[in-house]
Amino acid sequence: IMIVTTKENQTTISKKISLSGVGLHTGKDVSITFCPADSDHGYIFKRTDIEGSPLIEADANYVTSTERGTCLNKNSITIQTCEHVLASLVGLEIDNVMIELNASEPPIMDGSSKYFVEALEKAGIKQLNQKRKEFIVRNVISYKDEASGSEITIIPASQYSVTTMVDFGTKILGTQNATIENISEFKDNISSCRTFSFLHEIEMLLNKGLIKGGDLNNAIVYVDKPLSDETMSKLKKAFNKDKISVKSNGILDNLTLLYPNEAARHKLLDVIGDLALIGTRVRGKVIATKPGHYINTKFSKKMKDIIKDSKKNDIPQIDFTSKPLLDTTKIMEILPHRPPFLFIDKIYELNDDLVIGVKNVTIDEDFFKGHFPEYPVMPGVIIIEAMAQMGGILVMSKLDDPQKYLTFFAKIDKVRFRHKVLPGDTIIFKCSLLGPFRRGICHMQGLAYANGKLCAEAELTAQITKVK
Repeated sequence: IMIVTTKENQTTISKKISLSGVGLHTGKDVSITFCPADSDHGYIFKRTDIEGSPLIEADANYVTSTERGTCLNKNSITIQTCEHVLASLVGLEIDNVMIELNASEPPIMDGSSKYFVEALEKAGIKQLNQKRKEFIVRNVISYKDEASGSEITIIPASQYSVTTMVDFGTKILGTQNATIENISEFKDNISSCRTFSFLHEIEMLLNKGLIKGGDLNNAIVYVDKPLSDETMSKLKKAFNKDKISVKSNGILDNLTLLYPNEAARHKLLDVIGDLALIGTRVRGKVIATKPGHYINTKFSKKMKDIIKDSKKNDIPQIDFTSKPLLDTTKIMEILPHRPPFLFIDKIYELNDDLVIGVKNVTIDEDFFKGHFPEYPVMPGVIIIEAMAQMGGILVMSKLDDPQKYLTFFAKIDKVRFRHKVLPGDTIIFKCSLLGPFRRGICHMQGLAYANGKLCAEAELTAQITKVK
């Protein structure tokens, strides 16, 4: 089992807190507000400037662009350059926060996570009742981009740590490394490290009309080519300076490096922020060679898929000698289904977002008479129906008078049948909510196990309708 429940409680912040500044690429004034959230909420952005205040989860599946920062897009609503904000939350080990924005990107501040960290600490960190869950890395996991030579690897370790190795092939920056052995080092050693760029990149962005909110105080600019009079004129205008020059260490003036390896440390900050898109805490050592937002988010997506698969293969352990939470009689007090169309025998676990139960498959089942007389196999559609009944128990058990309601399928997605179910098998079902129960609609994941294997899975959407 690679997902474990730790002894530590989940956290959020104690109160709302806001910051204001300008967006790096839009140049627009923007405010960001961090709000407390419940357990298992995670990090979610809310666009308060758009009608309906749409939500965008910090999820690797929503990454659409990584050219100049990590961009999320859900239903055509975007969040740009989210990595510095996410890094501050991970760095302070805050698990659940709603992040309200009145524009598409957070304020760039000084190009680091420093001001976000200060605001979050001022808001205070509050413990919640639920325990943290953590993915324990058991095997080496890697992702490599052959075109760039960038690679991220995570190996088993006793805690979450990150090492970045940066090499841009330029004399001015050279090769740099940075490491934190424990996430507790983030605030003091990483959070203040600012974003950086090369002069040739700045020229390209200015020509595209981007970095409208940039100035010499929120980005370190490494001068990797001769500074022409034309470029000098553009920089003066963009940064609103009468005079610009190059310091002896090869960066534009008005900034002093906090560390000789500040670039590598900022890349480490970006890695932590982008890996927050995995959505699950990770225990392992991350080694990032020539990291960038593209490979960071690709690795996050790979990790997210691995964790999802590990959850599927985490077979519930049931003591069949113990008394079930609900037997058939109790189940029929919740569900309207009756034999021969009741396909759940017992419930062993039931909480706010999860239900676990069983179906004992016997040769006497009606469907075996025709499916198939010479080779009895439980129909896949019946397995899915049993999952839906499990979901019905999960949702309708919350209602005051469940007999007045019926559940109807609205949608079935991502159905997979992996192994046959035969007479004599016992199916263990696990059904969990994928989102909050809203306006009578519930979205669930159903998993079915038999003979120690995942035999079927599906995502189910059902509508609860009052009929009496």
